[in-house]
Amino acid sequence: MKAHTLIFKSVLTAVLVIFSISVFSQTKFMKPSEHFGFKPGTDRMLFDYESLIDYLKTLEKASPRLKLERIGESPMGRPMYIAFFSHPDNIRNLDELKKINRELALNHELSETKRSEYIREGKVFFVATLSMHASEVGPSQAAPLIAHKLVSSQNPDTTGWMNDVVYMMVPSHNPDGMDMVVNHYKGYKGTRYEGSSMPGMYHKYVGHDNNRDFITLSQEDNRAISKIFSQTWFPQVMVEKHQMGSTGPRYFVPPNHDPIAENVDAGIWNWMGIFGMNMIKDMTRNDLAGVSQHYAFDNYWPGSTETCIWKNIIGFLTECASVQYATPIYVEENELSVWGKGLSEYKKSINMPLPWEGGWWRLGDIMNYEVVSTMSIIKTCANHKTDILKFRNDLCREEVNRGKTQKPYYYIMPREQHDESEFVDLVNLLETHGVERYVLQEPVEIENKLYSAGDVVIPLSQPFRPFIKEVMEHQKYPVRHYTPGGEMIKPYDITSWSLPLHRGVKCDEINVKSGVLENALKKIEGAYSVENSIPGNYQAVIFPFSNNESYQAAFMAHEMDLPVNYITNELNIDGKSLDGGAFILSAKGNRNKMNRLIQQLDVPPVFAQEELETEGMKLGFPKIALIETYQHDMDAGWTRYIFDSYHIPFEVIHPGEIKDDGLQEYDVLVFPDTHKSVLLNGKYEREGHYQMSHYPPEYTKGMEDEGLQKVMKFVNDGGKIVSWGRSTELFMGKQTIKHSEEEKEEFSLPVENVASSAKENGFYCPGSFVRVNLDGENVFTRGMPEKTGVFYRGDPVFDTRTPVFDMDRRVFGHYPEEDILLSGFARQEKEIAEQPAWVWLKKGKGELILFSFKPQFRASTQADYKLIFNSLLFSRLRE
Repeated sequence: MKAHTLIFKSVLTAVLVIFSISVFSQTKFMKPSEHFGFKPGTDRMLFDYESLIDYLKTLEKASPRLKLERIGESPMGRPMYIAFFSHPDNIRNLDELKKINRELALNHELSETKRSEYIREGKVFFVATLSMHASEVGPSQAAPLIAHKLVSSQNPDTTGWMNDVVYMMVPSHNPDGMDMVVNHYKGYKGTRYEGSSMPGMYHKYVGHDNNRDFITLSQEDNRAISKIFSQTWFPQVMVEKHQMGSTGPRYFVPPNHDPIAENVDAGIWNWMGIFGMNMIKDMTRNDLAGVSQHYAFDNYWPGSTETCIWKNIIGFLTECASVQYATPIYVEENELSVWGKGLSEYKKSINMPLPWEGGWWRLGDIMNYEVVSTMSIIKTCANHKTDILKFRNDLCREEVNRGKTQKPYYYIMPREQHDESEFVDLVNLLETHGVERYVLQEPVEIENKLYSAGDVVIPLSQPFRPFIKEVMEHQKYPVRHYTPGGEMIKPYDITSWSLPLHRGVKCDEINVKSGVLENALKKIEGAYSVENSIPGNYQAVIFPFSNNESYQAAFMAHEMDLPVNYITNELNIDGKSLDGGAFILSAKGNRNKMNRLIQQLDVPPVFAQEELETEGMKLGFPKIALIETYQHDMDAGWTRYIFDSYHIPFEVIHPGEIKDDGLQEYDVLVFPDTHKSVLLNGKYEREGHYQMSHYPPEYTKGMEDEGLQKVMKFVNDGGKIVSWGRSTELFMGKQTIKHSEEEKEEFSLPVENVASSAKENGFYCPGSFVRVNLDGENVFTRGMPEKTGVFYRGDPVFDTRTPVFDMDRRVFGHYPEEDILLSGFARQEKEIAEQPAWVWLKKGKGELILFSFKPQFRASTQADYKLIFNSLLFSRLRE
């Protein structure tokens, strides 16, 4: 009887499967053209983010092969999603498959039985993040074509692959930017400026630099993406889809060019090569010409989405040649060229075996390349399913073992820090990255150094060991050459990103094993915090200058109409000495507001139980104008982000508005790093050569000489300029102030940029962390140590001279005589030895504060934020 029952059930199951396949094959899934009103990839046609998500939701309702999951919000509040594509059984079983992913990624103690079971039952999760650079519209515009193909295909190869693969599509990594770019394109379509560059930035804050943020994780959209790799889904394979210039190769696939990260396991690089070789093979077989490898892009710097490779994920990027958003271009054969690394000429070579010969290039071509490359990656995932899943757990085991057997073994951050708020923030950032953190429960001595209870320990015997080591150590650029003893291969981006160093947090690298230490550890679960209880009765709260968060508290208090005072001398509170100065907020009549403010902070203030002997001086809050150009001004965007994060009130002024509007209502003008020619003339000018702007003319207005005169009159009459990087060049050389129709003053400030001379003598600094000695006897270094590290790119290099008339200058920070480089790479750094790094200038009744370095570089140099805050709040002329 049992045998008959089993036979009946088997037959019934088979019938149901056949029936479901038959029904599915007859299901009509809405084609993209039906939803959008045009086929994606049609010349001069684009859809926006909301339309894309609506289409995916329509497919989700119709197909058991698709499921959408919300993963977060963009900086401007748009919902962000992952779309899961796979066999219906896998879609129904996503929660269980998610658990398998986590176990393979993080559990180094899996039994062989359980490990084999997970490898057998698990699937390869492959995530693709599309169009994070919103001007690179192709990947997101191709998303509906890929989605429709995966939900409707009856091709046995495709359906077979999807048995073993879960394809995770992030349809737009940058939803805000996608809408900005599409709206800009549509606004100018049909005019002479169709396809022009979008003014401003295709992101709330950081524009193209959203792909430089994956260590710091300052932006909400990047945190949502990073969480996929570090905390939730733990996919095994990842691709970030980009576009590049129009006149080079048509497509880039891995492997990348040298140098590569030394902390990443060799197997990751080998797997990249397998995926890349399969892509170039499949794309070439489909007559897609111009696919290149080992070209332009290195894999040394970990700030992009591919930071996931330091977390044992097989991650890589692709780059497709661009059009003018959706407007086709024609490329003549003689216009094709190559740049960067890996291809010395645009010819058939091992790195580009089938060159593209020129002609029309359309958005539809981009879509075709994206569809074929995506299907190739899915196929490779399926064909190597067992090896990929095994590799993920192998790496988990190997990295944990390396952490136990290879130095360094631990990083220890003492509880007592100069900036306690940055220490707390760093400990919590590591948790966001999926790193396990521990706290010492009792004192421990290691190599004659005593560590205290409360110190935070990061063991390297963790699955994400490569990431921990990469971001906690000081960087040393791996110098490689094109030929033996020949030209050095220069880095694609920066060469320093050490989290403790950039944040000014003390951190010791421990190169000996200690059982005593390990026995004294307690794991930190969830968010790390220091005690922040508010006493029932207090008279005032004191926020030390040493904490960045104290400045945030001061600006928040101003926002809440709470009066803020400050002191610069030593203060003793209930036996606790504060010797660096602080902000003071009185509790009289303000206790409820004060309590709300304190509850928003990571680090508690010092509470005074009795009336203070001194109330200090009243803090004035200046009216600030931030000068931001329309030409994708990323450094200004980062500055806006920091100002907003610290509740610093400001207004944006564009350079073209300066000559028409008065500046009298402002106290401070902030000039972030921007090319002088853009500020002055609204377009880039290099060595006197005209460079045509790609922006509509209304966005290419500079301040011109008339505006610069107004800026200098603003200073002369008592205003303040704060400027860094290239924009400081605006204040070099001959200056003019028109005092009246009859009176015109000509002068030059006692500072100049001598970078060209340093470069001629071999100085090269591609973005490194270098040492600066500070003059502690001035108002602008409050809360700072005597020495700091700064992020520097080698230009400008300041020199000063003796002033005349109503001008003065002081050097408030200089590069030391030796041991200048802290992290990264510099060549012939002796050229800047003892040179000014930071200069204060007086002109008339006003002052200028000029930094040769970027004190807020990509929101990643918290060690120097106080230099900005102090420059905004305090004045050497008025104290």
